[in-house]
This record gives sequence, structure tokens and C-alpha cells, in this order.
Amino acid sequence: MTAAQADLRIDRPSVADGAALWRLAKESGTLDLNSSYSYLLWCRDFAGTSAVARAEDGAPVGFVTGYVRPEDPRTLLVWQVAVDAAHRGRGLAAALLDGLTARLAAQRPLTTVETTITPGNTASERLFASYAERHGATVTREVLFGAGLFPDGPHDPEVLYRIGPLSF
Repeated sequence: MTAAQADLRIDRPSVADGAALWRLAKESGTLDLNSSYSYLLWCRDFAGTSAVARAEDGAPVGFVTGYVRPEDPRTLLVWQVAVDAAHRGRGLAAALLDGLTARLAAQRPLTTVETTITPGNTASERLFASYAERHGATVTREVLFGAGLFPDGPHDPEVLYRIGPLSF
């Protein structure tokens, strides 16, 4: 972590963090907001493959949610990344992503990180491109879900970013 992040602690989320993660996602302005219930479930069932950054008072100020793909257990799919507006621009998202993947790699073989990004989300594009560069991995991109697959109105396509091979 950088000096600007020294007052923050990164650890696993708990169910009690679900509401705060929902608020961070809502306030991000770019993430698809899921139901508050889904964030509570996520913090219960996928805490081991997610990370939260906490301020000195323990309040979440950023998070990464993810899961290990059942059909490819060496791949972490990163679902969402959000950082509170007051903490953006300090490398916190990168520290969360690096911390999460290092923790997982210490527990199991991890060779690939996947995520989906909608076209034009330059902050996410930069985050994952810099992650690949820091870890000496390549990035491939392909449309995973075309715009026409979304039943709830206009939605940009979701482009799959596949980063690997990783070595820890």
C-alpha cells in the first residue's frame, strides 16, 4: 500500500458489510447495481474470494467481489470493484486487487483473472491493464455478453478481459 493508503486495512468482508458495499456500488455511478440482498449473500458466501478496504473506524471504503469459476478453479472472476469517491486516485483499487489475488494464490493455484468491462469504462480498463502489467501477464478481450442478451432494456455489451498466465 502507498503512504496515502496507510490508514486503511484490507481484509475479508463480513455480512455486516453488505449494506456498505451496496452503497459503494450505488454511488460508483458505473456499476450495475444488484439488490441489497445480493450484497449480503455475497459477503456471506463469497467472502473468501472478495476483499474490503476499511477506514480507521472499520467502515468499508472500497471492495472487490469475485469468485473462483467452478469449471475453471484456477480462474478468479472479478465481479465488481468500487472505491468511495473520497478515496479514489490513490491506487486503492489496485491494492485491493493485488491483495485479493495474492491471498487466493497462497491458498490455491491461481493462473488467470477474468472480469467484464463495458466499453468506455476507462477506469476499469486501466485498472486491469495495469494489473496485467504488474504481474507480467497478457490481456485478451472478447465480447462475453452482447447487448441483445440483456432483457431489461438497453445495456452495453460486457467485454471479457482474461489476464494470464499469472505466476505468484
